Amino acid sequence: MATPIKEWSKLEVRAVVRFLFSKGTKPSKIHKQIAETYGEGAMSRSRVYQWCTWFGEGRTSLGDEPKSGRPKTSTNEENTTRVDEHIRCDRRMKIREIALKLEIPKNTGHEIVHDTLGYRKVSARWVPKMLTEDHKLQRDEISQRLLQRSQKDNGDEDTTHIGVGPGGDFQANNNLFDNLITGDETWVHLNAPETKRDSTTWKHSSSPVTKKFKVQRSAAKVMAAVFWDAKGVILLDILPQGQCINAARYCSTLDRLKEAIRRKRPGLLRRGVVLQHDNATPHSANLTQQWLQRYDWEILPHLAHSPDLAPSDFHLFGPLKRHLRGMAFETEDDLISELRNWFDNHDVDFFRVGINSLLSRWQKCIDLHGDYVEK
Repeated sequence: MATPIKEWSKLEVRAVVRFLFSKGTKPSKIHKQIAETYGEGAMSRSRVYQWCTWFGEGRTSLGDEPKSGRPKTSTNEENTTRVDEHIRCDRRMKIREIALKLEIPKNTGHEIVHDTLGYRKVSARWVPKMLTEDHKLQRDEISQRLLQRSQKDNGDEDTTHIGVGPGGDFQANNNLFDNLITGDETWVHLNAPETKRDSTTWKHSSSPVTKKFKVQRSAAKVMAAVFWDAKGVILLDILPQGQCINAARYCSTLDRLKEAIRRKRPGLLRRGVVLQHDNATPHSANLTQQWLQRYDWEILPHLAHSPDLAPSDFHLFGPLKRHLRGMAFETEDDLISELRNWFDNHDVDFFRVGINSLLSRWQKCIDLHGDYVEK
């Protein structure tokens, strides 16, 4: 008796059935020979009869015919519900873990999560502080007061009619924004390495792999105090390395700012300066308050932990820091020169947008009931 063939394919067995059927062999004998040669599990008796019928009807293909209707899939209502329950229990669960727990293919889990349920995984948004309800209420109230003040100065008591310019930007044309100067301090490093995202490049599959070496930020840094309005930078004041700002140093900076306003913004000191700065200790110290009262400068209300409502934080310092990433400066003078060039290379529209966006941010803060404004 011949030894059964242990390794075979479905197409091979079907080809043998077709050959024997074309020779006039009966289906019962074909099944007997298939079982003796390939084993009992190669093809059942009913399946042999089925293939003989198809070949008799003129079929020539040995492959499986495309199935009609929707293919069977694990993406059903039951699995969709179970996946949703798992995600709601653990928002950080990975698709691979979901697939293992539910015993479904990973690609099916991916389809259910993204296509059917519409989930997408995002990182938590960074905020400076977890705001309390009282803090939110204060932010809401101050935003309403400032928005009403802006509309009142513009001759429109109804705060619901805020001018909207091209691109949906809020427009300001009133005494408040004409006299407003905003300012803040920020640390600037002489060597600020670029981030991994900054170093990404386009490449083909055959392109060589680029390498990025880990670089630490330099310890050498200076503090830059920047004061600006809708027309541009009025004062860039650099503190020497190793020095931090205090009330006396801040008052000295305000003296420089007053002289810069006299030279660059004629008539503003006479009309009255409206200064927006945060409530850092040097800004809120008694010595600073006495200086502001002496020259009758108005301070725009600003709550702590609210960089989303400070133009220097949400509009100026971010692009500046991104520009400086990857640059290394030998001396402090080189860094200061680059800062001045960066400010000079931006036209009036850049600064006007930053100041005018206060209107839309105040409105959004009100709409969010005092919560942080993202954009």
